[in-house]
Amino acid sequence: MDTAIAGLAAGIALGFAAYFGGFWAFLLVAVLGGIGLVVGLVLRGDIDLRRQR
Repeated sequence: MDTAIAGLAAGIALGFAAYFGGFWAFLLVAVLGGIGLVVGLVLRGDIDLRRQR
């Protein structure tokens, strides 16, 4: 997926959460989206969490 399309989808999701759920729903969606981003980057191999010696 193109990063512009992913950004658009994230913005739409945050907008819906803010409109229908208020600030706390917006914040929850933003935090969970960030966690999902980190997990996705780890699974794709862009972030390496193994301990380096």
